[in-house]
Amino acid sequence: MTICTRQRYVDAVVSNYVRLPGTPLRASRRDRMLAAALYDRGIPLSIVWAAFVIAAARRAIRSPTQPALPAIRTLHYFVPAIDEILDISPDPRYVEYLAAKLKSLVAQKDRLLEQQAAAEPTSSR
Repeated sequence: MTICTRQRYVDAVVSNYVRLPGTPLRASRRDRMLAAALYDRGIPLSIVWAAFVIAAARRAIRSPTQPALPAIRTLHYFVPAIDEILDISPDPRYVEYLAAKLKSLVAQKDRLLEQQAAAEPTSSR
């Protein structure tokens, strides 16, 4: 197990959160506070990542006949998925399979994040 400081944990959760399809391009202060609370609860990053993957896949891999879902506005959206992962411990191969299904959507979001970073004034970086 890798030793992780609270700040690195928060940064890892937030950076993975904003890369997910349907999430904001920036995390809010409340999102960072929740990430810190997850650290304080001792939730491993692997659990948070699995919850991100499973919840994002449920949203993204839907029938095209179903109506579009609204954007995710907060990291709090994933708390039930984190609790679910803690309860059921899904097969890591299944999580990897879903992550592969999301790869193109995450790549699209990464491009948006890069465009946003390039458009920001250098004084705010």
